[in-house]
Parts: sequence; structure tokens; C-alpha cells
Amino acid sequence: MAQQSVANYKALIGTNKILYIDEAQKIVNIGSKLKLMVDEIKGLKVIVSGSSSFDILQQVGEPLTGRKKTIHMYPLSDEELSPYIQPTERQQNLEERMVYGGYPHLIHLENLGEKKAYLNDMLNSYLLKDILVYENVKNASKIYNLLKLIAFQIGGEVSIQELGEKLGISKNTADKYLDLLCKVFILHRVDGFSRNLRKEITKSSKWYFIDNGIRNAVISN
Repeated sequence: MAQQSVANYKALIGTNKILYIDEAQKIVNIGSKLKLMVDEIKGLKVIVSGSSSFDILQQVGEPLTGRKKTIHMYPLSDEELSPYIQPTERQQNLEERMVYGGYPHLIHLENLGEKKAYLNDMLNSYLLKDILVYENVKNASKIYNLLKLIAFQIGGEVSIQELGEKLGISKNTADKYLDLLCKVFILHRVDGFSRNLRKEITKSSKWYFIDNGIRNAVISN
């Protein structure tokens, strides 16, 4: 990116009102550069994306406080895909997506073996890599085994204490891993419910995979 000055940015952007930056986490001091552009170039909107949610949030979070809006991109829904699917194929497509999930790239893969390979690559080379690199987690097997335990008890209340005992780690470590898995959009937490608000705080939570394909890749099924 150009030298950090308003004049350079204005010359680079010109009359454009929307600037899109992909893999923004790879740009040195991206947070301060974005702040300078947003503050000094009137009417400019900047869309920032990247393959590492941890890195992006860490680098742009503080400099852009009060200046940004975070948008989470989830797998494709049935409603989004319906206009592009023939009514006669909708049931078959739904059943396939229940197994392989809704990541957009999968739409372009017709071979089921290719879809399986893509999901395995997504899990190992991208989603879990964020955790292992960013948090310097040494024992990757604990993360995998934790995901397997969650995969086999979806819909049931989960005891973090029990998870820790089964994995041979502390309750706090298990809780930390679950929080990290939510931040990289593998898991979603549903808190306990009670009409007594004091009891609700202590009730066990339920954990779900955001994408079925990732869940099935975890258990190789």
C-alpha cells in the first residue's frame, strides 16, 4: 500500500467512493491506515475482508473504534439458494447440503469426493490454523477431540467440567478452546434458559456447528 499520507491515498483512490481490501491482515499497520482514510477522505466507504478473523480484529479493532461495522458472513442458506435451484432438485440439494454444508465454493464442485476434500482442507488449513497460530496452541489433538465430543452431542447440554475431564485438560482450558472455536466461526453457543434469571446464569449451554459440512468433516462421516 502507498506511503501513509492523505495525499497518497487520495491519489490512489481517485474519485472512487468504495474501496475493497482483501486479506487486509497482511498489510502492516492496516488499522491506522484505514483510520486515516476514513477520517480524511470524505464519503469513502472501505470494505475489509480476510482469511484470518483473529488478525483482522486484532489490527483494526482499536484504531477503528466507533468507525466500523462488523458483518459476519455465514454459509449459504436454503432461502438464498432457492432461486437458483429447480423445484424438482430442491429436496436432493437440501439432503446433500445437510451432509456437506453450505460453504459457497461447494456449489461449484459436482463430485462428492472433491467436496469432502475441500471441507477437510478448510478445517485443517484455515479454520483451525487460526487457533493454532494465533493462540499458540501446541496440542492440536485436544482441539480436534473437543470438536468430536461436541459433534456427538449436538442438541444436548454440555458440561465444560466433563469435557475437560475427558480431554485431560482443565475446565478453564476447555472453556477457552470453546470460546476460540466460536471466534473462528466453527461453533455457536446457545446459553441455557430459565424463567429464573439467577438460575439461567448457571445453566449449562448447548453447542452447535455453524456448518454441517465442517461437523461431518470433524468425525470423518
